[in-house]
Amino acid sequence: MLRINLLEETCSKIIYFCNKQFLKDGVCIHSPLLKLGIQDNLLLTNNLLSLYATCYGVQHARHLFDEMPERDVVSWTGVLSAYVKDGNHDEALRFFDLMKASAETPNEYTFSNVLRSCSALRNLAYGTKVQAYLIKLGFESNPILCSSLIELYSKWDFSEEAVSVFNGMENGDTVSWTAMISSFVQVGKWARALRFFTRMIEERVSPNEYTFVKVLGACSFQGINYGKLIHAQLSVWGVRLNLVLKTALVDMYAKSQKMEDALKIVNQTSEQDVQLWTTLITGFTQNSNFKEAIGAFRQMVGNNIVPNNYCYAGILNACSSTRVLQSGKQVHTQVIMAGLENDVSVGNALLDFYTKSSNTVQDVTHVFKRIVSPNVVSWTTLIAGLSAHGFQDDCFLAFLEMRFVGHRPNSFTLYSILEACGTKGARKETMKIHGFVIKTNADSDINVGNALVDAYVGAHMVDCALCYVKRMKNRNVISYTVLASKLNQRGYHRLALEIVNCMRDDDVKNDGFVISGLLSASADLGDVRTGKQLHCHSVTSGFVGWKSVLNGLIDFYGKCGCVLDAQKAFDEIPVPDIFSWNGLIYGFAHNRLTTSALSALEDMRLAGARPDSFTLSTVLFACSRDGLADLGVDYFHSLRELYDIKPQLSHCNLLVDLLGRAGRLEEAVSLVESIPFIRNNASIYKRLLCACKLHGKLLLGEEIARRGLELDPHDLEFYVVLASIYDEAGRSDLGEKMRRLVREGGLRKSSVL
Repeated sequence: MLRINLLEETCSKIIYFCNKQFLKDGVCIHSPLLKLGIQDNLLLTNNLLSLYATCYGVQHARHLFDEMPERDVVSWTGVLSAYVKDGNHDEALRFFDLMKASAETPNEYTFSNVLRSCSALRNLAYGTKVQAYLIKLGFESNPILCSSLIELYSKWDFSEEAVSVFNGMENGDTVSWTAMISSFVQVGKWARALRFFTRMIEERVSPNEYTFVKVLGACSFQGINYGKLIHAQLSVWGVRLNLVLKTALVDMYAKSQKMEDALKIVNQTSEQDVQLWTTLITGFTQNSNFKEAIGAFRQMVGNNIVPNNYCYAGILNACSSTRVLQSGKQVHTQVIMAGLENDVSVGNALLDFYTKSSNTVQDVTHVFKRIVSPNVVSWTTLIAGLSAHGFQDDCFLAFLEMRFVGHRPNSFTLYSILEACGTKGARKETMKIHGFVIKTNADSDINVGNALVDAYVGAHMVDCALCYVKRMKNRNVISYTVLASKLNQRGYHRLALEIVNCMRDDDVKNDGFVISGLLSASADLGDVRTGKQLHCHSVTSGFVGWKSVLNGLIDFYGKCGCVLDAQKAFDEIPVPDIFSWNGLIYGFAHNRLTTSALSALEDMRLAGARPDSFTLSTVLFACSRDGLADLGVDYFHSLRELYDIKPQLSHCNLLVDLLGRAGRLEEAVSLVESIPFIRNNASIYKRLLCACKLHGKLLLGEEIARRGLELDPHDLEFYVVLASIYDEAGRSDLGEKMRRLVREGGLRKSSVL
């Protein structure tokens, strides 16, 4: 008997040691147990069961469990725990049902595992039954089980039930208090989480690092003052600033737009990891400090910290915002070297980057093809990328393929595909997507509904757009703002003004954005009376202080010739933005006040505002109207270089007109030839040809017509203009020859003439 006891004790120590060290060799003792006839020792078998579960998985443990002649609550709980750790929560609940059927009484550890499975499966019905069972057995005040119940109820946003469970505890410990605070943070009840933390301190329960992490998460949405108080509490309670807390503090300061404080936290201790740096990079990006984000990434790599997929996704978001192609491509190279190109989160970030930064759609499609398992975000970004590059037909094909492979489009997908419909003016596709939206009840999302309005107006189906808005159950002021804005963009200015009546009939109050859109419609119509009525309404309704309304007034008065009123509206803006400056400069240029326009440009630059593409167009327009060729050329080059404005076709058209009127045709041709994407555009050569006609430049006109026809051989308008040049040069025979070619080919009109 003594020998058997010694054997059992020895075997027990061996199994315990192997369990602790995760040594698979420990299962070799199973065979000696059988040979020695001590396999019926329940303590030994339960330890062996745990070893099988730890080292070989739940299936091996279950096989041993089924062969055990005797089982106790430890045996059942051991296998149940193995199912939970393996993530097989459905099987865990079925196994618990078997346990109840066997009449074995669960203990607190059994219930804890079962409640974890209920939380993971979001199975509230089963969870409430388990709660009733544990109350019946007298576990209703157990801190571990109460914490598990709080977590379960918080996942369903049942805060009051969670509070009821918490209040039923006799003595809440740190874990249960933290669980309660976490439950409020999860459902966005930040203020209540902070109040619970205050109660916790008042009841002299010591918070730990996890408590502070949760509370700091609430402070991110409640303001920096709360965050600083909680930061101070860390020192009061003597909690060590470890990596988890550093990351939480950096996140809090970043969301409070205090990046200098976030940087101080990073440098406060030498401990750093990829999660900390990723949080810092994300913080810089969210605060529009894109260069700092890229700098932080480089510093992280320099510190020999290896980026993970989330870090690469974060830095690619920063590159997307700067739209600097070279920076993003460098990161892409590192992604490939790290073997993460197939990762879906990195792939999605790359898709977004190339969509916003690349001029070629091939970059977008190449990245998409490299993603092994694209998700709904991948497909949505692909559709948005194709649309952004003008491949609307491919958008529709991608949408169909997405559904074919089993992905359900979400509201962002539908918004993107409807935007493509509106851009292309695709009537059939818009109606098909509308049918899908109705079928899937997706129009309950107001953004999808507004996108449908946009698509219908884009397809010039204005009656359908108006009808749909009136049928929208959740229509609001944004719906009418979208409708008015899109009608205005598409040239339906009078209809846009009538939106006010629809809003009045629906008892929907307008706001500054609606008034701004209506002012734009009045400006384009030249309807001074309506515009002034809207100005009066904005004053009486209190919206005149909105920057969007004041910008609308600048635009309206500028286009209607009331420059002094435009200046007054501008002067009322404390900090003018780019739209304010552009509106004022355009108002001056439109009314031939070129000196005032250029003076406003200099004021804009002195104020620290950055001129953009529209500013450059307006300045060139002003110079063109007054024949200031030298000044226009100077501004074209200086503004591009100083503010990194990419040349566009509209800029070159204005500059060619300016130089053409001044008779500087060779200089205009040289300009066109120096810009690759411009020299491959046939329309720019027609402008040059018109300038040749104006100045009677026959030889140059022939050369320009030849280049234009090489790019677009079917545009017979080149022959029409060239015929006029021949006639004016006294070569009517050649002019008649050109007209004969036109008659034979059939004239195709163009907007240039």
